[in-house]
Amino acid sequence: MVNTDQIGIELKKILKDVLGLDDRVNSLELNTILLGNIPELDSVAVVAILLAIEKRFSISINDDEISAKTFETFGNLVELIANKTINTENYHQNSLV
Repeated sequence: MVNTDQIGIELKKILKDVLGLDDRVNSLELNTILLGNIPELDSVAVVAILLAIEKRFSISINDDEISAKTFETFGNLVELIANKTINTENYHQNSLV
């Protein structure tokens, strides 16, 4: 079972580290706009964030799964990770059968 609260906590840590948000990260809610709202979030930062997410959550994110909508809100990123984590868990459970 995927815990979106825990995903949010871990994602905040990633954003804090990659973007250097310091205490500003504490104000992030699921509906917080990211693109256009956080000046540090540029194309280089997007790549760094995706790499950190893949490493932290042991998932693989394909290029065709990423769009501006993915980074539109904090909640959209949490949702992407939750969906990828569910798919990874299902794959591992099915491969053990």
